[in-house]
Amino acid sequence: MPPTQTLAEFVVNTQQIPDAIMNEAKRTLVNLLAISISASPQSPSKLLIDWARGEGAAPRATVIGSDVRTSTSRAAHLNGYLAHLQDYDDTHFPTILHPSAPVWPAVLAAAESEGTSGRDTLTAFALGAEAACRVAMSVHPWHYDAGWHITGTAGVFGAAAGAGRVFGLDVERMCHALGLGGTQAAGVREMFGTDGKALHPAQAARDGLEGAELARNGLTATPDILGGRRGFWAVLSPNGHSEEALLGDLGTRWELLQNGLKPYANGVVSHPIQDGVIALRNEHHLTPDQVEAIELRVCPLVPELMGRPNPRWGLEGKFSFQHCAAAALVDGAGHDAQFSDARVLDPVIAAVRAKVTATVDAAIPEHEAYVSIRLTDGRTVSTHTEHASGSPQNPLTDAVLDTKFRALVEPEFGAARTESLLDAARNLDAAADVRGLMAMAAR
Repeated sequence: MPPTQTLAEFVVNTQQIPDAIMNEAKRTLVNLLAISISASPQSPSKLLIDWARGEGAAPRATVIGSDVRTSTSRAAHLNGYLAHLQDYDDTHFPTILHPSAPVWPAVLAAAESEGTSGRDTLTAFALGAEAACRVAMSVHPWHYDAGWHITGTAGVFGAAAGAGRVFGLDVERMCHALGLGGTQAAGVREMFGTDGKALHPAQAARDGLEGAELARNGLTATPDILGGRRGFWAVLSPNGHSEEALLGDLGTRWELLQNGLKPYANGVVSHPIQDGVIALRNEHHLTPDQVEAIELRVCPLVPELMGRPNPRWGLEGKFSFQHCAAAALVDGAGHDAQFSDARVLDPVIAAVRAKVTATVDAAIPEHEAYVSIRLTDGRTVSTHTEHASGSPQNPLTDAVLDTKFRALVEPEFGAARTESLLDAARNLDAAADVRGLMAMAAR
């Protein structure tokens, strides 16, 4: 059986989702709503929201954090952008895929338009996210090493699968949905640190949703977009792929359990560094003038993804491990506020940033780091972060996630409305449909 068909059968025919996976789906939704609402007033978001308002499409789905209701595909597009702009969204640690940003917007737009129940919406997300993670695993690491942004390229399959599940596609049409979405897989890593990076999950959400809608209406595609002679594997990962990573233990082992919610609004491979710097700062009451050097031992992905010693603007700072470490030392935090243009250009942070160096250790995984801070009085203080906060081995608790939600949403919606929205997201499985939730998420 072609691998695309096997994946389609899993998405179409799976009836029982483990409770742990449904709970994790709800946690990703809580996170996505918070970061999208927080991102909605930022200038790139406002530009896209104003553009959508001016287009005047049929009002079928909600743009989160705005007064705009628009077509399903445009809502998916904008919500995918909002979900990823701050780089505060979740991460599938084995592949560095961000599954929620492409999948949830497609699923929510489809479910809002269809009047789908809350439980069926959560199920559709869980299956779509699993499809995205499985496709990502099948081309890891060759695809990412070539320069593709896996959130855009693998994410589109999850968006098509999740939306197709909402639409009730059969296996044949689900294959067509995966093909119609997958042929549009795109996004390159050169866009990191710019407004354009968030377009990758945005277009993945839109293209996956449209692929599912068009397949429902009868448009056809290749039956094996993944394994075909000139399919996704052959063209976008010519140096290698693994069918076993795509299909092995499908339905019994869930990749969503390898997903993590972020405590910091920047590239995930810097998180163990920030954990370590903040721990040392707090334990020893360190101030910038006491620091002679910050010396790191890290995984190879840190300089590869985040080696920007002199970031020029806020978004670029999110991909500078030097800035992440410096902001952690100066501010004791790594929220979106630490990645404004002003903080990136702040002379105190810049001075500390110049003192940050890293040594690569190929044996260290992405969730681990060693941090040593040499002080001007001759002392050296050190720590080892074995599992970064937010990683699958050290996940954010529900209490910490709820605190993050409130911190991001209350400035926009106020305390009472924030609590109502959080409660609705936490109890979505009991809702008759998602329309009430989406109305609460609008401005």
